[in-house]
Amino acid sequence: MPESATIQLPTKESAIALSGNQEENLKTLARQTGATLVLRGQDLLISGTANQVELCGRLVRSLEDFWKYGKTIAKVDILTARHALDTQRTEELQDLQRDVLARTRRGEEIRAKTFRQRQYIQSVRTHDLTICIGPAGTGKTFLAAVLAVQALLANQYERLILTRPAVEAGEKLGFLPGDLQQKVNPYLRPLYDALHELIDPEKIANLMERGVIEVAPLAYMRGRTLNNSFVIVDEAQNTTAAQMKMVLTRLGFRSKMVVTGDITQTDLPPNQTSGLAVAQKILQNVEGIAFCHLSQADVVRHPLVQRIVSAYEKYENS
Repeated sequence: MPESATIQLPTKESAIALSGNQEENLKTLARQTGATLVLRGQDLLISGTANQVELCGRLVRSLEDFWKYGKTIAKVDILTARHALDTQRTEELQDLQRDVLARTRRGEEIRAKTFRQRQYIQSVRTHDLTICIGPAGTGKTFLAAVLAVQALLANQYERLILTRPAVEAGEKLGFLPGDLQQKVNPYLRPLYDALHELIDPEKIANLMERGVIEVAPLAYMRGRTLNNSFVIVDEAQNTTAAQMKMVLTRLGFRSKMVVTGDITQTDLPPNQTSGLAVAQKILQNVEGIAFCHLSQADVVRHPLVQRIVSAYEKYENS
């Protein structure tokens, strides 16, 4: 026999936050629980079998820290909450939801959205070298940049160094206009983007001028020892084995390094093995190095990105 329940939301803002853009959140809640959800003003009507209604009610209430204050709820928040219910991790879910890492220049909260992202953040905080492997959109570089900027502004490190290999993804670097720095800037753009979310552009320019923040291609790291620095090596799947060994051995005293990459998206020539894949095999059991693995379930970009990553995984596995 069909059951029903009503959850009264405190404000219009909370109703809008729970509903999501074009009621996308209500659709996700319905898919996750099998219940039917209808929002009438500030009243959320839930109907279905007794189990469906009970599960949906628990899932909605597990998101209360968001909708109560009119905060944006993403699909990944709902999926993480469902996973928490299934695995009896509701207390850990509350910690996850309330642990705000930082705020963007627009005042938006930055926090881990999945348990694996939170594990990644904790690994970066507690290890001098963290290697994070996962698909596009899982926040690998962005979360590392957030932690790095925080540490830099708290004077824990003297410099923030962001680097990545300037590997040609089907285009020829030589055809780009300008000097070497102008040629490689497009490859470093994602790192600049992460910085701009957190620091005023004028301040970034000043910090770069003083050498406090350095954004450079991987080749510039050769022969250096990076002391008292927070180093992020991005797109590490495009390093050769020799380049990876080179950059890992740059780590100096009082320094921290985060290496990120997606071994399924390598732009190296077909006959060349990714330095990230080699490092994973060689360093997996080395004490003091943390390995974090994110999956398509940790994608926090547009929902379509998650479906694209999943479709490619199925195709490659078949």
